[in-house]
Amino acid sequence: MLLGYTLHKSSVATELQRTISELEAHMSLTRKLLRLGNSVEALQAAKMTIHLSDSVLRLCLTIGHLNRAMYFACDNVLWAGKIGIISKLDQQKWNHRSFRYYLFALILNVTRDVYELCLLLDCEDCYRSTKSPLSTSPSSAIPADQLSSSSSSSSIPVTATPAVMWVWLRKRIHQVGTVLYNNPPLLLDLLKNGCDIFIPLDKLGIYQTGPGFVGTCGLLSSVLSIVTMLHPWLKLKP
Repeated sequence: MLLGYTLHKSSVATELQRTISELEAHMSLTRKLLRLGNSVEALQAAKMTIHLSDSVLRLCLTIGHLNRAMYFACDNVLWAGKIGIISKLDQQKWNHRSFRYYLFALILNVTRDVYELCLLLDCEDCYRSTKSPLSTSPSSAIPADQLSSSSSSSSIPVTATPAVMWVWLRKRIHQVGTVLYNNPPLLLDLLKNGCDIFIPLDKLGIYQTGPGFVGTCGLLSSVLSIVTMLHPWLKLKP
């Protein structure tokens, strides 16, 4: 998609654009063929995650895998319709249905990533509170109003001024960046899901960004997937 969009914007020969479009269509069919067994893998993954002790992870991962299984099943039906196995198939209807399942799965994946991030931020807050006890020296005494605003970096004081809120926001953003930097699997998974989610949003007409942006997101997502394949420790578990 990205290559075809680039050639279209650069006003190259019409015949070359047609050739690239046909190549992309053949690659799409090949990709759908390679996904024939993915529905079974997604169902197997759902059977494993349903036994997780954490209720939030259990809910997000299990329902996410089930939505992925339905997405791949719809993809298989589309493939069968395009090669003529299923005649008179409503391609638009099934394509819309597959992207809807794909969007639900990605929303649950992003929810899981945010939940993992919140857990890590809570752990970071607990660690900082235990490693930084209040000093009893008179020279380092902290005023009560500042103490209430700095005792917990995860909550904003009720009577906080804009300046205090800005300081809290900067510290919180820095803390989120530090946690993600120290947890590459979570960072890569969040980036990949963030890139992927624009694809069904555009296809379903919910938030249209154009083929150029969608193609770039797909390319970045593919690169991140290859990185996790080359380095399995970067894949978020479970």
